[in-house]
Amino acid sequence: MKLRKTLLVAICVGSLAGMSLPLTANAEVGIFFNIAPPEPRYEVVPEPRVGYIWSSGYWNARKNRHVWQAGHWERERQGYYRVEPTWTQRDNRWQLERGRWNRGDRDGDGVPNNRDRAPNNPNVQ
Repeated sequence: MKLRKTLLVAICVGSLAGMSLPLTANAEVGIFFNIAPPEPRYEVVPEPRVGYIWSSGYWNARKNRHVWQAGHWERERQGYYRVEPTWTQRDNRWQLERGRWNRGDRDGDGVPNNRDRAPNNPNVQ
């Protein structure tokens, strides 16, 4: 009888503790500035490396300032393509859209990148 009460109390305490934990949100916070980023810096692009792509440098946002983020190598991901970070102007403010990997068809020709002979075909609309 005493064991049942102890077990019941433990289950109740565990349930209440679980409800009090903060839930993890998966929302991306937008970064807005009132001034445009400076012109991009010139970077020497290194020689290609097998299995990697070069991600160019860009103006990042840190502590309410534009800070240059140097280019770097990213390991290639089969079936994905890299979208570089960009600043876009919206309603007299500038928003940073972070770089990311997207899955699928980079040039929109209907052939997945991992099967496309020319996944960066500029002639496809």
